[in-house]
Amino acid sequence: MRVKDVMTAVVVTVAPDTELRDVAALLVRHRISGVPVVQEGRVLGVISERDILFKERPSSGLHRGVLAWLMDEGDLMLKIDARRAGEAMTRPAVTIGPSRGVADAATMMLDDGVSRLPVVDGGRLVGIVT
Repeated sequence: MRVKDVMTAVVVTVAPDTELRDVAALLVRHRISGVPVVQEGRVLGVISERDILFKERPSSGLHRGVLAWLMDEGDLMLKIDARRAGEAMTRPAVTIGPSRGVADAATMMLDDGVSRLPVVDGGRLVGIVT
C-alpha cells in the first residue's frame, strides 16, 4: 500500500503570516492538532498545538549554557516571541512522496517523532498522512 492510498487529499493549511490565535482557532474548528504552513503550494514547515503551547512555556528553563544557545536556543527564543505561524512553525517539515510505502511513512513518523507527514509531489503539497 502506498501513501497516496491512505493520505487525506484535502489539507487544511495556513500561510506563514497567519496569526497564532487564528491557527489555534483553525485547529479547534477542524479538530486537528497541526497543519502545514504553505506558501504558493510549497510546504515551509508544520505548526502544531505543541508549537503554539511552547511559546507559553516559562523561559526560565531555556538558558542551558553558551553551547546550547549557539546550537538551538536562538530558535527557541524565536518561538517564544512568535506571533505568526511562520515564526512558530517547526522547520523544515518532514515530508514524504505519494508513491512511498505506508511502512516508510510509519517509520519516518516514529523516527522523527512527528504526528503528520505532508505529502509532496514535485515540490507541491498534495495531501497529508496522520
